[in-house]
Amino acid sequence: MPPKKRNSGTTQSKGLKPSAENASPDKKESPELSVKKHRDKDADFVTLCKSLQVSDLVCDRAWALWKTVQESMDEITDSQKRLWGACLFVTVTDMDVTCFTLTQVLKAVSLNVKQFMALVRKLDVNLDTISTKVNSALTRLEKKYDVTLALYQRFEKTCKKIFALVSDGKERETVRSCWTMFLLAKGRVLQMEDDLVISFQLLLCTLELFIKRCPPDLLQPLYKSAISKVQSPPTRTSRRNQSKAKSRPPEPEMDVQLLETLCKENECNAEEVKNVYQTSFSAFLESLDLSRSPDFPQVNDLDQQYEEHYLKSRDIDGRLFFNGDETVLVPKVEISQVERTPKKNLPDDDAVLIPPQTPIRAAMTSIQQLRGDLISTGDQPSTNLDTYFKNCTVDPTQDVLKRLETLEQTFSQRFGQAVGPRCVLLGKQRFALGVRLYYKVMEAMLKSEEKRLSVQNFSKLLNDSTFHTSLLACALEVVMAAYGESSFKTGGYNHGGGGGDPAETDVCFPWILDVFNLAAFDFYKVIESFIKADPTLSKDIIKHLETCENLIMERIAWRTGSPLFELLKQEHEGGAAEQVETPANFSQPLQHNHTAADLYLSPIRPGHRVLPPESPATGSAQASSQGPTQPANQAPRHPKSNSLSLFYKKLYRLAYTRLKILCSYLLSSHPELEPIIWTLFQHTLQHEYELMRDRHLDQLMMSAMYAICKVKSVDLRFKTIVTAYKTMPNTNQETFKHVLITDGHYDSIIVFYNQVFMQKLKTNILQYASPRPPTLSPIPQIPRSPYKFPNSPLRVPGSNNVYISPLKNTRMSPGIMTPRSRMLVSIGESFGLSSRFQKINQMVNSSDRSFKRTLDLGSAPKPLKRLRFDVDGQDEADGSKSDGDSTLIQKLAEMSSTRSRMQEQKMKEDAEAKKE
Repeated sequence: MPPKKRNSGTTQSKGLKPSAENASPDKKESPELSVKKHRDKDADFVTLCKSLQVSDLVCDRAWALWKTVQESMDEITDSQKRLWGACLFVTVTDMDVTCFTLTQVLKAVSLNVKQFMALVRKLDVNLDTISTKVNSALTRLEKKYDVTLALYQRFEKTCKKIFALVSDGKERETVRSCWTMFLLAKGRVLQMEDDLVISFQLLLCTLELFIKRCPPDLLQPLYKSAISKVQSPPTRTSRRNQSKAKSRPPEPEMDVQLLETLCKENECNAEEVKNVYQTSFSAFLESLDLSRSPDFPQVNDLDQQYEEHYLKSRDIDGRLFFNGDETVLVPKVEISQVERTPKKNLPDDDAVLIPPQTPIRAAMTSIQQLRGDLISTGDQPSTNLDTYFKNCTVDPTQDVLKRLETLEQTFSQRFGQAVGPRCVLLGKQRFALGVRLYYKVMEAMLKSEEKRLSVQNFSKLLNDSTFHTSLLACALEVVMAAYGESSFKTGGYNHGGGGGDPAETDVCFPWILDVFNLAAFDFYKVIESFIKADPTLSKDIIKHLETCENLIMERIAWRTGSPLFELLKQEHEGGAAEQVETPANFSQPLQHNHTAADLYLSPIRPGHRVLPPESPATGSAQASSQGPTQPANQAPRHPKSNSLSLFYKKLYRLAYTRLKILCSYLLSSHPELEPIIWTLFQHTLQHEYELMRDRHLDQLMMSAMYAICKVKSVDLRFKTIVTAYKTMPNTNQETFKHVLITDGHYDSIIVFYNQVFMQKLKTNILQYASPRPPTLSPIPQIPRSPYKFPNSPLRVPGSNNVYISPLKNTRMSPGIMTPRSRMLVSIGESFGLSSRFQKINQMVNSSDRSFKRTLDLGSAPKPLKRLRFDVDGQDEADGSKSDGDSTLIQKLAEMSSTRSRMQEQKMKEDAEAKKE
């Protein structure tokens, strides 16, 4: 479904609506409040409702919510009025009515944006007060606020370099008008107003307009000289007298020299800004009848039109940034408090202040790096790549070009629908960068395959449409990540699915998969090879792709219709030669020789069948390899899928990593339970994989933890698990609030456990309470990220906080290499007194380590007072309650039994390994 347009780019400047003084955002939905109907409520609450012009229904529901919150909170530390404001915001958002704007409620309760956001989230005491719809709205507002704040801070800094101070303060009026016009342009041009890069480019376009129309005495020398000489000095002309000024030569639509100066001063790509000007900003000026007028826009007109936009959007009045209003500005922090980093190559005692990396500077740097890496790459296949194409049995060149032409149209149109109707050309520019990266990485992959296989005919791979589409999608994801348009602020929940604002103006991953109609399981196959093929990718981009891979494994690949289920069905029902992933392999390092070529042409497993006379990667007889023949009397066995095997290896390691974190939060006093929980978790993923359909990996993890704690008589409530889960990285409340129960029906995690998980696995779960519980699954070896960052320090095996790094410059002294807060031991050199070794021992053994998370891992989080999806205090399908404590003897016996079984199993595995 195409995105819903928040605002058209062609809004008329004439026929303006009344301003906010005499009009609520929508009077029809907010009839006047009847005070008589609300005598049962606090008079001050009713007064607040009346000031915000809410309806009787909103007043009733907000009061009911307040009473619920009041009962749930152990102690109310905030003022009642502020909490009432938060309840009203939650209510109107859930009801989707237009009563007041965010700024209006901030003013009413005297809070700034960040304080109010924190207060609203604080209402979620029982984890069911804030719906996913409200949470989505909060996330969108917070992101838009962060972007607008970053833009205003850069605007303020830039204006000081542009405008000269004059005695009558006329420059301040000019700057105010410039900021208001930018806000209006951003609102008219962009549906996705949190797009930092395009917003900043629009800001530069607005500054260009005001600079060239500004009297010379208001400009600093740099910008006075930057204006093209062909321009006539601007004069203020009223609209009535515009017809008399026709003899004056028309003003150029865009002053290229001035715009290039602005871009250079702000480290922004000039060609991109010119395109934004021509495609979007010019159309905006036309809508204001300003494109050829030499006059300044009328301040009152701009204010009135922006007011109209602000009331429709129902969020933050951006003009307040210019006024320094307390509702939008954050307290200023001294630069030394923001970031004080000892600079390398200087003596230890000379700590140099480094300015903090601003969002805009980070975005511009990311784009510059991407463009710089692609300077030598063309828009067409290189000579080497063309040779690879020509060496194929079937030349893929024409198919490649036709595919790119089709996908360019699809991508640019969908980009325009999401970002803004006049941003189609910007989508084509993003696509062009993606094509360059696509060709660059493809050539590097083929060179690597040629070296690995000693062949040059890659016909089978290069004629695989899914491979090409996946590779291009990955390249485009890198481009959009570099531009800051794809991020994970919502934890990967970007397409609704739990109520709330459907992400119709969101190009975050997995948006690209939807655009290309590409299966997540197919996309995952290219990620690792893509990263290895392009060593110029920044650490942030690598982390972004790694997060994409994790999202695929934990949720997206398990959607109905995914090819993953068909592969699993073949493995389990079709007589596959092996299990999805042999448990004995868990403890082996995650090392494999599979490239993207292997994975896209999978299933292939040499040794289980006679391979065809073609290499899986090349389709050439020169690279064929033979496996042992199938015995005549043995039933035919299907080949094992390389892509499925590698997927499950990574899945298990991701699953265990997340489980280990949650166990460290909750079960530090019960270390014997972790391997048991893992065994149930792993069994579920391997044998009951249908439980993952349209669900999340963490839902099974929390259910497995709860189940084992119940059968082992360890008192751990689901509300405690969920509270701890919220503190884990990369989590989203939708994971535990919105779980699939049956087709189309969703409910909380506890309902899923009772009605689905427990019913499916009850027999298996109860075995863990028997004298002969199931054999423990081996613990996966958790490696560092497979995507190694250059010059990253490596942890010394067997240590917790001892790392080594390669020596970059042999002439550097140890004191210069390391920050003052750490110590360096140079093996083979004199180290000095024994007291220094004692200091190292104290540092290593200290429990107060700097890398500890904010949450104390040694203690469980404080349980919530009440979790409303626990019915009558009962957590189980059978309605029983836990008895709480277990005796010390029982704990010791369990620990001894578990460790004994682990040791026995380890001995068996070692014996089997020796036999092999």
